[in-house]
Amino acid sequence: MYTFPIAYLNTNNGSGLLAFGEGNTFISNTDNSLKDLQAFLDKSKGLYIFGFVSYDLKNQIEKLQSNNPDGLSFPDVCFWVPKYVVELKNEDFKFVQGEKCTESFEFLNYFLEEETDQNFHTNHFEFKPRIDKETYLKQVAKLKNHIQLGNIYEVNFCQEYYAENVELDYALDAYFKLNSITKAPFSTFFQMNEFTALCGSPERFLKKTGSKLISEPIKGTSKRGKTKEEDALLKQKLYENPKERAENIMIVDLVRNDLSKIAKSDSVHVDELCGIYSFETVHQMISTISCEVDETIRFTEILKATFPMASMTGVPKIRAMELIDEHENFKRGLYSGTIGYIKPNGDFDFNVVIRSLLYNREKKYLSCSVGSAITDLSVAEDEYEECLVKVKRIMDGMNE
Repeated sequence: MYTFPIAYLNTNNGSGLLAFGEGNTFISNTDNSLKDLQAFLDKSKGLYIFGFVSYDLKNQIEKLQSNNPDGLSFPDVCFWVPKYVVELKNEDFKFVQGEKCTESFEFLNYFLEEETDQNFHTNHFEFKPRIDKETYLKQVAKLKNHIQLGNIYEVNFCQEYYAENVELDYALDAYFKLNSITKAPFSTFFQMNEFTALCGSPERFLKKTGSKLISEPIKGTSKRGKTKEEDALLKQKLYENPKERAENIMIVDLVRNDLSKIAKSDSVHVDELCGIYSFETVHQMISTISCEVDETIRFTEILKATFPMASMTGVPKIRAMELIDEHENFKRGLYSGTIGYIKPNGDFDFNVVIRSLLYNREKKYLSCSVGSAITDLSVAEDEYEECLVKVKRIMDGMNE
């Protein structure tokens, strides 16, 4: 097993970006994480940089707290300059950082063999819910009461499934097994020290190309049908569902508000509202919001204005995050955070960490969390079932 840092950003459309090898690394849990991160990025200009930001960086951005149990203990911020970065496109590959040599080619060959080998190792992950169904339903009722009192309008409420004493000896194999289930466009493998993320995310948090920023929040979920006719009907029902559309539109407004903090005047636009997209296990409602920014704006300034992402928090954002910590019974950590990369020219692309397995090798702890948006129209039983739709196929599929 390779123990050096590895990241793989996989679009599942024939292209991907593979990074690996020791390099300068920044890991932080301090109150100065954002300031120190920017200094690290400035020092690493002109290079590819990969990394993740955990949800709980919110505590620095908005002076909040997280006092819930933390089984994973992921750092708030982790970025690294890989020794090698390889662009993969179908059968072709190109080194864009570092060069082809015995060391790099040996790992690249191993990686490509793992990607094409469908003989996955058998797992026996015994996932347990951290919150029972009855307590979940009560917490949703409490959150709906906050909505009815006007304290919030929408909140993303999450729960954790976890397994203990897990020996994940073949992490890359496990990632490709997860990817065979999810086949998502923002799928990611990330390994750093004892921390490993197997991510099957369908959602983009933020992408920067030149002076343009785009965000693609997801709100609205439906299961897939067993036949083409049923599948088409479920897709249409999702598009027409007033609750799901209301959820999505509220989050679009929040994204617009976040982007307006850093956008050029009159440049924030909704490019697509409530589009329906189909993935391997679910249909999703996705909107696209964009803006123009000054090209000199720094990465951490953008992060401070927009993180945590709207789709994983609620409206209004700060009060929603306070209520999330009060009503959830686990610390999210990297779940509902973000993983991505920054190019040498400063462009970047980051996902939303959902539909994921997160693992701490030293603690032998494996986590699979899931959530849904609670609004005044929410039915607690339906929200619970939506969570199962999102994660049951993943948890069951990993044990097949």
